[in-house]
Amino acid sequence: MSRIILKLSGEALAGDKKTGFDEETVRKVAKQVKQLADAGTQIGVVIGGGNFWRGRTGTEIDRVKSDQIGMLATVMNCIYVSEIFRGEGIGTCILTPFEIGGITKLFSKDRANKYFAQGMVVFFAGGTGHPYFSTDTGVVLRAIEVDADYILLAKNIDGIYNADPAKDPTAKRYDRISIDDVIAQGLQAVDMTASILAKENHMPMRCFALKGDNSIVKAAESDEEHFDGTIITAD
Repeated sequence: MSRIILKLSGEALAGDKKTGFDEETVRKVAKQVKQLADAGTQIGVVIGGGNFWRGRTGTEIDRVKSDQIGMLATVMNCIYVSEIFRGEGIGTCILTPFEIGGITKLFSKDRANKYFAQGMVVFFAGGTGHPYFSTDTGVVLRAIEVDADYILLAKNIDGIYNADPAKDPTAKRYDRISIDDVIAQGLQAVDMTASILAKENHMPMRCFALKGDNSIVKAAESDEEHFDGTIITAD
């Protein structure tokens, strides 16, 4: 994989605290990303906002405003994680689909490619910039726009199951599944809008548990036979 987009769960970055940040967890992520970047892999990062706010959280306020709060939560996450990455010696930049003064730069494919060529890790914050779209849709959209080879989905769970393993002890994990089957079965690898976008644009994904030992590096470098998670094909 010469170019990957890493999707990090906001909740996963919060660790056992469930909200805010767990610095030890973020540093482990940074060390793994540096290992991949030093080996020549170009890396983009999208982070969810669930450790602070999700659009659907604000049931008592206008949905558009609630989603805008969620977009800003992803920006806060990217600023924090970007600074931890810089502390580990990684060059970073943050791109958003809307202007935020001098805090971020406006996204464009050309700008992202320029930073990738400079060996920087590019953070895509703010989702799509529009309400009613999740960061799942944002990560697939950005991956397609910048011609990524793969999306790596780092989650609190170690793959895609046929049922919720927290509720059904008989739930079975898929080692490999097509995006068509994900859509047909209504599985939540990513949300439905993102799944259809991945299908139409042939964007493959790998889903794995962030907490696993050296999990990001293994997800990027393991062959299919030795990958510990779920491979989602989109051929």
